[in-house]
Amino acid sequence: MPDIALRLNKDMLVLSAPLNARLARQGFDATRDVEFITLFEPDSVRDALRLETLAGATCLVTNTADVTPARLAHLSMEARAREFAVASLDIAQALSPQHVLVEIGPCGLPLDAASKASLNENRSQYARAVRTFADLSFDAFFLNGFATCDDLKCALMGVRQASDLPVFASVDVADDGTLSSGRGTLDEAVAVMDEYGATVAGFETRADAEVAAGLVRRMAQACDLPLLVQLAVAEHDPKQGEPTKENPYYCPDVMVQAAARLRGAGAQFLRATGEATPAYTGALAAAVTGFDVADVADAASPEPDEEALEDLLSAARAEIAAAIKKAD
Repeated sequence: MPDIALRLNKDMLVLSAPLNARLARQGFDATRDVEFITLFEPDSVRDALRLETLAGATCLVTNTADVTPARLAHLSMEARAREFAVASLDIAQALSPQHVLVEIGPCGLPLDAASKASLNENRSQYARAVRTFADLSFDAFFLNGFATCDDLKCALMGVRQASDLPVFASVDVADDGTLSSGRGTLDEAVAVMDEYGATVAGFETRADAEVAAGLVRRMAQACDLPLLVQLAVAEHDPKQGEPTKENPYYCPDVMVQAAARLRGAGAQFLRATGEATPAYTGALAAAVTGFDVADVADAASPEPDEEALEDLLSAARAEIAAAIKKAD
């Protein structure tokens, strides 16, 4: 795998969508079964990731969000942490991706920012999770799904205690940039990312592309880090007919213009989440493949050609549909 650090602030890259929605459609309980599926039915995970690869994802994200000791203990899997880590990476790397990101989500422990013991225990959760991947080959850690600055700070400090690999960090935000917990703002979270060693700063939102692009511009003013945007699909419903505030990404085609707008605002990494199917990943990839990160100070920065995008999107639809039919 090429070193992802060499591509920062250069190539536009698309991350694979979360696998939970597809696994749920196959009858699994995605809130509890992911670790068991990875160990005992790896082909199901591999097939889901393969569709993301065919769709054009350049960065495969492992299904390891619950790898912290506290989360694994909740699933009665704490004794199998290393086995789970190895299996997750084996599945991803078998598909020969350009890059692999190891996802680590919030540990879920109560956090008292005024308590040194509480802070140390939370930081330890992330350091221990990182050490689970010692000596394994991948590109970066991906701290994802954070809703408070205190949790994010502990996670970044814990990772940096145990590793000097690149770290992607992302928080969940509302339309106005308030963190999903209601405690803190995107600007405050970006300051934490910048100060505590994040390599890439990002957010996830259900807001439409115009609002998301505005959030990107806010981040670009607050830091010099490469930027990641995750667009959450509330429901895949092509019959909806047009975007709504509640579900702006109702079908994959909407992602094409969203990607162009986000690139124009200065984002480098894009991802579809929530109920996104591989077709959403394909639409993002079609919109940005071959483009570098836009220089937002350069008014002449080229935008994707709509006719060419439609050709790429049509080809992606056909290839993904064929792959899904074969997998099913």
